[in-house]
Amino acid sequence: MKKVLVGMSGGIDSTVSALLLKEDGYEVEGLYMKLHSKPGYHEIHLARAQKAADFVGIKLHVLDLQDIFNEKVFQPFIDTYEDGKTPNPCALCNRSLKFGEMIKFADKIGADYLATGHYIKTDGKYFYEAEDDTKDQSYFLFYVNKDILPRLIFPLGERKKSDIKKFAASIKGLESFASQGESSEICFVDTTYTDLLKDYVEVDKKGDVLDTNGKVIGEHKGYMHYTIGKRKGFTVRGAHEPHYVLSIDAKNNQIIVGKREELSCKYVELANLNMYNDEKEFDTFVKLRYRTKAVPCHVIIEDNKAKVVLKEDVFGVATGQAAVFYDGNKLIGGGWISKTRK
Repeated sequence: MKKVLVGMSGGIDSTVSALLLKEDGYEVEGLYMKLHSKPGYHEIHLARAQKAADFVGIKLHVLDLQDIFNEKVFQPFIDTYEDGKTPNPCALCNRSLKFGEMIKFADKIGADYLATGHYIKTDGKYFYEAEDDTKDQSYFLFYVNKDILPRLIFPLGERKKSDIKKFAASIKGLESFASQGESSEICFVDTTYTDLLKDYVEVDKKGDVLDTNGKVIGEHKGYMHYTIGKRKGFTVRGAHEPHYVLSIDAKNNQIIVGKREELSCKYVELANLNMYNDEKEFDTFVKLRYRTKAVPCHVIIEDNKAKVVLKEDVFGVATGQAAVFYDGNKLIGGGWISKTRK
């Protein structure tokens, strides 16, 4: 009998995943990971995870990864905002912890496979978008090491979230999991990212708003309040039409604003690639932000960097974010946006 380790959060998705795997004949064990140190969080979610494990009838391990999480995910999150860029902590967490430290733990207990409740599919060589396109999480898994793909199982990849809720609601003992609210997009952020940042850096430091000619035309409340494309929260003297954040000068605490058409981007450069194929020049599609459509592009790869020429205008592309390549519904890799231009 093959053994599979299931990452369990105490939510409906990981609980149903564990149950489905056990029904499929696997020897299943669960793992709850303590990641961030948000007060009161683990007391609630660990209790839920234990309840889920007890219901499924499996052993639940607990792994404290708070120090590694702080080093690999949380501190880079703070640093990226300080640099005036937009971070993507979930992609970092998936690579280093959920599919990094967790695969190490799977090895430790002799598990053949690792499973999670992510909505995504894999054939052992590539990731594919989930059947439920409203829940697809492939964008956030582009940075996972390709060497472990043959050992990954995603029981929910072929299923719809609505069906998972109905399934759980129909089973006595799982009704409470079916009625739980959705987890937050970034698990360690309660309200807004700026509220969190205020505990670590000076967020509310007023500065100048500049136009593209370098002229001071208004005031902002602190550059970390803004991301590329934002159109509110700052003043522009004498403006008769909306202005959008075009770029952020963290060093001088300034934001540069302009009209919407000035947000247009046709070229991006990527650093720190993670590719699942070996092609160095190709045409494909790229998604430059979660919940946006993939646009056609031409890609040239050299020295773990990519030059990407977009075949459609994209508005509001932010450095620090992930750019993920798709061939149809197949994820073929991606990298981190380091430079943009028209």
